Amino acid sequence: MIALLFSAAVLLAWLLLFLARGGFWRADQRLGSGSLTDWPAVTAVVPARNEAEGIAACVRGILCQDYPGELRLIVIDDQSSDATAQLARHAAAELDAAGRLTVLAGQGLPEGWAGKVWAMAQGVTAAGDEVPYLWFTDADIVHPPRVLRNLVAKAESERRVLVSLMVRLSCRGLWERWLIPPFLFFFQKLYPFPWVNDPRRRLAGAAGGCMLVARTALAASGGLTAMRSALIDDCTLAAQLKRQGSIWLGLAEESYSLREYTRLGEIWRMVARSAYVQLDFRPARLFVATGTMLFLYLAPWLLLLIGLWRGQTAVWLMALLSLLLSWRLFWPTLRHCGLSPFWVLTLQPAAWLYTLMTLDSARRHYAGRGGAWKGRTYAAPRGR
Repeated sequence: MIALLFSAAVLLAWLLLFLARGGFWRADQRLGSGSLTDWPAVTAVVPARNEAEGIAACVRGILCQDYPGELRLIVIDDQSSDATAQLARHAAAELDAAGRLTVLAGQGLPEGWAGKVWAMAQGVTAAGDEVPYLWFTDADIVHPPRVLRNLVAKAESERRVLVSLMVRLSCRGLWERWLIPPFLFFFQKLYPFPWVNDPRRRLAGAAGGCMLVARTALAASGGLTAMRSALIDDCTLAAQLKRQGSIWLGLAEESYSLREYTRLGEIWRMVARSAYVQLDFRPARLFVATGTMLFLYLAPWLLLLIGLWRGQTAVWLMALLSLLLSWRLFWPTLRHCGLSPFWVLTLQPAAWLYTLMTLDSARRHYAGRGGAWKGRTYAAPRGR
């Protein structure tokens, strides 16, 4: 009886995700193209700390934008120990666009600030108060020539204070194919894009690799100072800006990340640095998150085996339906990543690994190594 109730509950949970979670699984929120008669000025802001490997391609992608309005680029060299600044200048010089690039030497990190947010804040200050839009993008992202044109058209035509794209992540290696599509699937499940894009809902989310922000809305929201300690800067900024107006989040068609994850440890560290932050450093939320992941992604397999072993047809049949439904929901994300249907079988094992990463994130926090990234370690906010 217990197995029967559990199998029915798991199937019901997946039916609710299918029918009542904003259709997140469709992965259909795309930017599209647009046109304006008057194109506002934009300043791109790129925080860069030890990004020598990708900064040149990033700079070229921004300065080669087919954008009718004024476009300038500010790279904040966040105390890099490599040739990030020199490579950025060289890339601009090769394009004869050195006059549109400013490379700032990042100042020391003040107390209470997260490193990336502090670098972004310095870029915002340097951009000045007159530019209508700020385009935050990471130093390992390459954008096609028309992406800024489409971002601005979306913001202007729909009166959005934030337009953000989840850029394409590398899915070439074995670990990337196994773990990156589930990462994207879980993100969409946590922040259903259609709900994020609905002005009537409070849910807010963004992807830090590409965020076009209306400067006046940012200033009215308190600026980056209001979120200075945020370790998950993109979603924090989205929540802050949605109180000022509507926002939009979608999947990029062509913008892509240069960062590759060839080993499990690289993905593990990426997740472990922020997973417990996402849970607001609360043990109760960690318990609920862990239980939910096990319920959705481990229980169906266990119930399938129990049902087959005991000859309980209803148990194993409902467990199998849960698995089939989860794979159906996962398929559009795999298709977006350019992978075959075979990879649906990796969803559950990937979820088990991500659960372990989340638990490790909490362990690292209590060991005093939480939020470690690029040589910096951040403690939880006071009161946590």
